[in-house]
Amino acid sequence: MPASRLVARHQHNVVLLARFGSVGVSGVLVNLVTLIVVKRLGPGFDGAVFGLPLSELNLRWYHVYSTIAFFVANLCNFQLNRSWTFRSAGHARWWKEYWPFLAVGLAGQVIGLTLLTALLHPDSALSLPTSVLDDTSGLRTRLYWGQLVVIAVVMPLSFVINKLWTFAAVRTHHVELVDPINVQLLVEDDEA
Repeated sequence: MPASRLVARHQHNVVLLARFGSVGVSGVLVNLVTLIVVKRLGPGFDGAVFGLPLSELNLRWYHVYSTIAFFVANLCNFQLNRSWTFRSAGHARWWKEYWPFLAVGLAGQVIGLTLLTALLHPDSALSLPTSVLDDTSGLRTRLYWGQLVVIAVVMPLSFVINKLWTFAAVRTHHVELVDPINVQLLVEDDEA
């Protein structure tokens, strides 16, 4: 396949990725604002909430704060992706699409919490440096930088799974949502 056809074939995916990324940027802002608010309202983020059974690990406040921020941002991202990125709002019930989106997000959140723990635990090989990020100001708060790293790692995986699973079922039942570039290429291939 010539390079021009390859680019044309994937142009729609690039547009979708750009839209998903734009929604993601707004989601990052929602996530971080929510994280800042809950961190300021609650106890110190490094404090233990309770010990995890059969281990020496603790559920910490930063796990709780990150999860609250995730739920708020996930809901906002879903609505924007549904109405703008994948344009499926008029073609499926809200709950029917939200549950898979939430499931993908929760899987990403589990991965994210694991990574966040590694970034914030002082004995971890991935621990963020406390000499620079000493929690003395907003820009030097390890929790905020750790959350940004988590989002950067989880977002590409989330895009692929949501495109292929969450919003794909709607497009296959509604011809008007099918990728017009790929449909044209299929028609051309059939005619050749």
